[in-house]
Amino acid sequence: MIPAPDSPIRAVVFDLDGLMVNTEDVYHLVGTELMRRRGKTFDDDLRGAMMGQPAHAALSVAIEWHSLSDSLEDLAAESEATFWELVEDKLTTMAGLHDLLSAVDHHGKRKAIATSGARDYAEELLKRVDLHEHFEFLMTANDITHGKPHPEIYEKAAAKLGLAPAETLVLEDSHNGCKAGIAAGAYTIAVPSPHSADHDFTGAKFIADTLADPRIQQVLAG
Repeated sequence: MIPAPDSPIRAVVFDLDGLMVNTEDVYHLVGTELMRRRGKTFDDDLRGAMMGQPAHAALSVAIEWHSLSDSLEDLAAESEATFWELVEDKLTTMAGLHDLLSAVDHHGKRKAIATSGARDYAEELLKRVDLHEHFEFLMTANDITHGKPHPEIYEKAAAKLGLAPAETLVLEDSHNGCKAGIAAGAYTIAVPSPHSADHDFTGAKFIADTLADPRIQQVLAG
């Protein structure tokens, strides 16, 4: 049995990186390359500590982790340039996404995105995978003061929808993202990617296998 929502679910708020699009695969390559240039390693512990946070916060973790001499601004610029160099032929949507989007529409639920990424980045990414017209709005790092795991982004997303957080279903692939959804009071489901399968998802209603997990649609139908 899956936990029943405390309130009727009226909207689904999706994370972006690693949840809808396989960008974590590319970020792994980017992180590995950036650290290689500096004679450092990009191991699973570092990647896990960075995942789900806004870019500058994530890169700050890397700088502190390896005591790098780079400024945050320089490392961010290099990271972005390397990402777009590597991403061209590697982007794909995650398994089950399009069927789930159809199911959300079928059940009459609204759809929005809440991502730790910057707006320009997120808009470009959504265009490249032809998802930019599927959602009511896009909330990004540009719209908030506190990044995930702080609940602000999911509180603001619910407010923009005109709903209580408990009336929203949040789908997240990372520990930090799930913490944000849970703290906001949303019905939060973890959908790990291969890069986050070992994260701590304590507090999530359940851990889905993929976006095709039938339990997600059970919640929508409920």
